[in-house]
Amino acid sequence: MTRRRVVAVVGSGSLPTGDPRETLAMDLGRALVDAGYRVACGGRGGVMAAAARGARSSAAASGSDVIGILPTSDAGSANPHVDIVLPTSMGPLRNGLVAHADAVVGIGGGAGTLSELALAWVLDRPVLAYRTEGWSGTVADTKLDARVRFPDLVDDRVYGVETAAEVIVLLGGLLRPP
Repeated sequence: MTRRRVVAVVGSGSLPTGDPRETLAMDLGRALVDAGYRVACGGRGGVMAAAARGARSSAAASGSDVIGILPTSDAGSANPHVDIVLPTSMGPLRNGLVAHADAVVGIGGGAGTLSELALAWVLDRPVLAYRTEGWSGTVADTKLDARVRFPDLVDDRVYGVETAAEVIVLLGGLLRPP
């Protein structure tokens, strides 16, 4: 059996009512599970809850598709859409665990999201970012530094995206076989 890839969805921890980033995260979570991926997130609110809710709404959802890597020791603080709760007691240092996913996708976000995107970059993970308000929009379509992460990839960068369909296509080309 081939290991299912894990894609971390990171972003704004809270969203105002009607924020379009909520829909982007829900669509992404659903599309990832539809395409055979598992979804990891920080397990709390905002983009994390929306991506988890979208993942759970997939017709392909199995009940073990959403991993929440919590900053606290309180498993009960996970949003209700998380299947596997990992309380870490690490505070924001848990962002390093989230960044260890096979790929990381940012939607909006503040300093915590920026740290996850930057850590994924230095860990040589594919990094994708929605062109939307927040750090994902700021770093989309840029290189975070001059390092050569993948010598065989001519235009390595934080890949800017607009839709879940774009994410799925890019992941298909960027993720190496497990």
